[in-house]
Amino acid sequence: MATTNGSNATATPSTDPSIYDQYKSQFSSLPTTPSSWLQRAQEVSLILSRDAAIREQENKSPVAEIALLKHSGLMKALGPKKYGGGAQPWSVGYQLIREVAKGDGSLGMLLGYHLLWSTTAEVVGSPEQAERWAERIVGGNLFVGGAVNPRDGDLKITADGDSIVFMGMKRFNTGGVISDVTVLERVLEGTEDHMFAIVPTDQKGIVFGHDWDNVGLRLTESGSVRIENVRVPWADALGWDTEKKRPDPKVLGIPFATLLLPTIQLVFSNFYIGIAWGALEAAIDYTNKNTRAWPFGGDKKDSAQEEFYILSTYGNFLAHLRAATALADVAATHLDTTYASFSGDPVAKRANLTARQRGEVAEWVVSVKIAATDTALRVTSGIFETTGAKATARKVGLDRFWRDIRTHTLHDPVAYKNRELGRYQLVGEVPEPTWYT
Repeated sequence: MATTNGSNATATPSTDPSIYDQYKSQFSSLPTTPSSWLQRAQEVSLILSRDAAIREQENKSPVAEIALLKHSGLMKALGPKKYGGGAQPWSVGYQLIREVAKGDGSLGMLLGYHLLWSTTAEVVGSPEQAERWAERIVGGNLFVGGAVNPRDGDLKITADGDSIVFMGMKRFNTGGVISDVTVLERVLEGTEDHMFAIVPTDQKGIVFGHDWDNVGLRLTESGSVRIENVRVPWADALGWDTEKKRPDPKVLGIPFATLLLPTIQLVFSNFYIGIAWGALEAAIDYTNKNTRAWPFGGDKKDSAQEEFYILSTYGNFLAHLRAATALADVAATHLDTTYASFSGDPVAKRANLTARQRGEVAEWVVSVKIAATDTALRVTSGIFETTGAKATARKVGLDRFWRDIRTHTLHDPVAYKNRELGRYQLVGEVPEPTWYT
């Protein structure tokens, strides 16, 4: 990533991207089928898993790991073929997120957010904007970060002639430090109208706090960012009428424009599930190699593999993870159908998606969020009961799975998802199509 414009993005220690140079040639061609895309993600996950615990402890900015994702082509999976993308549906994208998250939760999260933000213009932009940004992001193999934390009202947007100006602060952003372009979003001053814009990250007006020091997802670069006089031409205000300086009702005044929320909520659930699978696999490996049977139970066993409580726990975890994964796949097919039916040209197709239809899809996604949160927390904390006291050693690194899950599942209270789904089940109510619910 260039630093000629004075951005402070590279102000902290980072991993060396040259360590993954061999994969430029190994991954020189893109997969062509869903199964081959999944295999590519599995290969990347295995690479990341080898030193994930060490890298997490070192807490260096994952410049190298983003380079690996670029070499692999996974960032292009959803992009149009004419710009060098894989043209895969979201259902495949979610599987890729899960697989990468098995090996490294932080990188699974970053891939998930990137896939969401790289397709933002397809949901809230005009067809011309969608094409322009697809060509730039997919064709340039760019990594997209986002400063779109809805709880922060500190970021302001003002109109200034032919430009709009972003000014303020976001307490959280995702992947910005290691991104090529960043999605910004807020309400235009004096209105209640939301505006998304994609801007180059490497500019003096984007100043990162380098203050992400949370217990989990430590390699996601999710700290604060200060936005200082970032100017954007009106033509880059996604979905806005550049002549009237107002949201285009054909693009932003319809339920389709709010599909970003269920889409990213399903991103969350899939990297939760992926992290939990990674925890289960790591714990099984540890149990088979290191865990000893308990000698004082009155029914002496020769190995941990004979212990009733270990077998029972692993069986229970497997059942719940299989159920959560299957539910996530069903929700993904519903989202695929929605995008396939209502997106593309002409833009008028988007208007055919009703609030009810959007809400039905959202409730499938909410169901996954609840199941994934409960299951992932249970699995990542419970694996220590099957591995033993020595497994809590820092060098083993099993704690990173729980810390990753615990950190992100606080993103929005799952209790509200339970209530929302309860209303849907009890009285048939679906949420209003808004930006954040």
